Formats: sequence, structure tokens, C-alpha cells
Amino acid sequence: MGNMEKNDKIYVAGHRGLVGSAIVRSLKRQGYENVIGRTHTELDLLDQAAVRAFFEEEKPDVVVLAAAKVGGINANNTSPADFAYENMQIQCNVIKCCHDFKVKKLLFLGSTCIYPKMAPQPIPEDALLTGPLEVTNEAYAIAKISGLEMCKFFKRQYGDNFISCMPTNLYGPHDNYELQGSHVMPAMIRKFHEAKVNNAPSVELWGTGSPLREFLYVDDMADACVFLLENYDGEQHVNIGTGKEVTIRELAETVRKTVGYEGEIVWNTDMPDGTPRKLTDVTKLHALGFRHKVDLEEGVRLAYDWFKENVDSARM
Repeated sequence: MGNMEKNDKIYVAGHRGLVGSAIVRSLKRQGYENVIGRTHTELDLLDQAAVRAFFEEEKPDVVVLAAAKVGGINANNTSPADFAYENMQIQCNVIKCCHDFKVKKLLFLGSTCIYPKMAPQPIPEDALLTGPLEVTNEAYAIAKISGLEMCKFFKRQYGDNFISCMPTNLYGPHDNYELQGSHVMPAMIRKFHEAKVNNAPSVELWGTGSPLREFLYVDDMADACVFLLENYDGEQHVNIGTGKEVTIRELAETVRKTVGYEGEIVWNTDMPDGTPRKLTDVTKLHALGFRHKVDLEEGVRLAYDWFKENVDSARM
């Protein structure tokens, strides 16, 4: 089951995304210098032969699979076949190579959308596969479920040290700020910032502001991933979250205050709220000995600072 060594060659697939870039930062902070990545142009993870050639040449000791085709509700609804095929293909190629080239540890990252629509709240790990999925991102969820189950099967059949984790809603540096495809936090940061710059009298937000959501600063998530690589070999995936929730209205107030926007918030109640509550049960992560460090106010401030510095190059 070889343990992690500081000189291990660690391949982070998806090293430029929100998740992957944070994992690279965390590994380097903790003394793992030999971290490698490939851009999409350098290595197409959908191409089985190319992936095999890469593993053959680089022979990574440890792999973190944080690459995925992602998108908002609209993208998931309009191209479910692409989401299912591309994510499954990426996973199959990488997971099989980790087995064939005897990688000593693989960490596979899922997403909380894998849980049933009506899962108990907070959601424990064993809620997986106990009920129907949310239809709007079913294709992505099915692909992710098949990936983490495949890791489990390789562990069961071959003893491969393949583990999985399930992060909650993430935010922070390198997030996506396109208003069409972005998630609630970056969308709010951008809206309040632009309203402040343009002296707009009000900002419109969707829904009633009453749904409860959990938000985790992406560097906390990354530290949890490195912690699991170092300390966890179990078969079941591990939820990564804060175990704390806020209403969308409280979130909006926090972002408004952080940005320093003085205008008012108008809630467009004709727009849908989505699920009333979505919180992960992090009992397992806490029992293993890991807790998040960055609370919401500090995290929003860090995210906004990054946004201001990178407003020209951010994904807008």
C-alpha cells in the first residue's frame, strides 16, 4: 500500500481548474515538489493511446483525478450524452492506466450531485445509490458515480490503493465567473462588483434567498485531499465539506459587505430556488482528523481579492 513520499511524482489531472490548481498549491505547500500536469492541448484525456503513452513515459507514483467536463444546469440539460461519454472516457482511461502502470495511490474526485435528489440532510456517504438523481445533472452524476464505483472495484479485485472523495460546493481562486455557466458564489461576487463599479442602484438575484447551502473554500478542500492521500485507504468515498450551512440571503449579504456595495438587493421571486437544503455530513472526515480552517467571511474576502487582481484574465 506504499505511503506518500515527499519526492513522489504526483500527476494532477485537471491542474488548471478550480480544484486541480488548489491541489497543486496544497501539495507544494506541504513539501511535495515533484508535481506534474498537462494542459488539454498537451494531453487529451479522451484519447486512450495518448493517455497510455503519457503513463508509460512519466510513470507517476501518485495520481489525482480532478479533470472532468463540467457545466451548469443548461449545459447538462442540452448535451447529456457528451457529459456522460466524455467523463466516463476520461475516468476509464486514467483509472485503467493507474492499475496497469502500478500507481501506488489514486485519488478520484466526485461531486455532491452524485447523491439522490431526496437524500437525508445532512447527506451521509451511504446515501449513495439509494434513490433517483436530480434530473438536471443526471448525466454528470452517473459518470461520476461510475468512476468512484470503478475505483472501489479495482481496490476490491486487485488491491489497488484507489480512494475517492466528494467535495461540497467550492469557491476561490481560478473559479468560473461567466454569468451563464458559473455557480452562485462567483456569480454574486461578479454582480456586486460590477454594480459597485457602475454605481447601480440595485442588484437582482434569483429566487427567495431562503435555500440553505454549504460552501467550502477551495484551498481547504485541497488540504483535505492531501490529508486523505496521506491518511486514508478505505473503500468508501469521503465527503469533504464544512458541515455548516447558510441561506442564499446570508451569503448575498456577506458578499455585498465584502465587495462594499451600498445599493439594495432585489429578489426576483419568479425565478426558481432549487433544492431547499443541501449539506454534507462530514462526520467521517472529522473522525479521520481533518477540519476546514477558512470560514465564509474570510473565504469570500480571499475570493474577492483574487477576482479583483485577476479581473482581466478570469473566466468571464
